[in-house]
Amino acid sequence: MELATLAPLLLVVLFATLAAGLWIGFALIAVGLVAMVTASSAPAELVFATRVWGGLTVWDLTSLPMFIWMGEILVRSRLSSDMFAGLAPFTRYLPGRLLHVNVLGCALFAAVSGSSAATTATIGRMSVPELTSRGYDKTLAIGTLAGSGTFGFLIPPSIILIVYGAATEQSIARLFLAGLVPGLMLALMFSGFIMAWALLNPSKTPDYEPGEDDGQSLRAFLRLLPVVGLIAAVIGSIYAGVASPTEAAVIGVAGALILASATGAMSWRGFADALQAATVTTCMIAFIMAGAAFLTVAMGYTGIPRALAAWIGEMGLSPYALLAALTVFFIVMGMFLDGISIVVLTVSIILPMVTEAGIDPIWFGIFLVLVVEMSQITPPVGFNLFVLQKITGEDILTIARYAAPFFGLLCVAVAILSVFPQIALWLPGTLN
Repeated sequence: MELATLAPLLLVVLFATLAAGLWIGFALIAVGLVAMVTASSAPAELVFATRVWGGLTVWDLTSLPMFIWMGEILVRSRLSSDMFAGLAPFTRYLPGRLLHVNVLGCALFAAVSGSSAATTATIGRMSVPELTSRGYDKTLAIGTLAGSGTFGFLIPPSIILIVYGAATEQSIARLFLAGLVPGLMLALMFSGFIMAWALLNPSKTPDYEPGEDDGQSLRAFLRLLPVVGLIAAVIGSIYAGVASPTEAAVIGVAGALILASATGAMSWRGFADALQAATVTTCMIAFIMAGAAFLTVAMGYTGIPRALAAWIGEMGLSPYALLAALTVFFIVMGMFLDGISIVVLTVSIILPMVTEAGIDPIWFGIFLVLVVEMSQITPPVGFNLFVLQKITGEDILTIARYAAPFFGLLCVAVAILSVFPQIALWLPGTLN
């Protein structure tokens, strides 16, 4: 079958299976089978078995279920509420006041969760009722949460960075370190926007509430120490070279269990629920990766990736033009697929042309995650929007409108990272 006919056929099969409600992993397998049957005489069942086994038996992926389990344990502990209470006193003098707790809380929780949806849900359940009851502007209260919830993808330990590293055979430790500085930069940009908005709209920010003395601030700070200590144990062990990402994940799970037990928030039922939730999430990701691994090989038989790479090569795009085109492409993909699906579905096709253009694959992983973060707050398939819809009762399009300024800030962050790549590459370069 000609490529001009085969490519549209595969797109129709993909969107038809997704529209029918088929799980993403199985939809990718279906597209791969169609590609194998129509474009190759190779035995599809043998190719499927060998490729799926090879794609999932990757040592780096062993850290994935551990980091997911760590996040599930912490969601069920008092750590998140302690973190919110600990951050609040330190934002009372900043323009925007408690709105900064959304940004800081998401940044801290992302560093022990690794999941964008978990970060948004956990911080949102606490902050949205608190902010609305105190009279904060609903638009910014929800918008900051939608934008800041995406930190779970970028700030390590990031689940999507583990998936990217396994798919591209890049060092997960270096990817984790590469995400730190851009994550902090993004948090500062969000807080800067909040301060500018508060100064321009003073009537929409509640008055300062007195009553916090130094003793209360100290007690609040002490409540932050557990989460800061857990972050230091996980990320610090990787940076110091004493633990691999998999070993650091085990340290994180052990620390999360100790913290949950110390606060009395982890019952045997909660332990079982956390383990079950982590298992379900890990299996979901594994199915997606299995389907993407098979589809990648099937696409190789069709010749579509080679034709696409040749077409882009003939266009003679500069690295910046290529990145601009990929940004638009990933934003459009993000309107229909979740972040992990985007990465595993596209990276094997796109990475060769990216490296051919002289772009560092570690840097490209951070660029990709930043762009995929945008997909979390773009309708119709924006996972953070779905989470916030459940929390706030607002419709998807309204929440997307609230999140629009932070979508713009993500675009600015991508531009800054493209012009100054050392923002992402400096810290990994210090790792021996």
